[in-house]
Amino acid sequence: MSSILVLLIWLIPIILVAKSNRTQGNEKVAWLLLIVFVSWIAWVFYLLLAPIKQTPTH
Repeated sequence: MSSILVLLIWLIPIILVAKSNRTQGNEKVAWLLLIVFVSWIAWVFYLLLAPIKQTPTH
């Protein structure tokens, strides 16, 4: 039971970034890879810094 809880806690940032509209394309993939390998620390940086490059609005 505890291993399932740990897995869910580890997956929360991945799911939140994957569903987020703050980034897209390669930038989203980069953030997801960072979260997979660095976990919660990368997710905190995502919340503070994403998107790194602003996209022009039409």
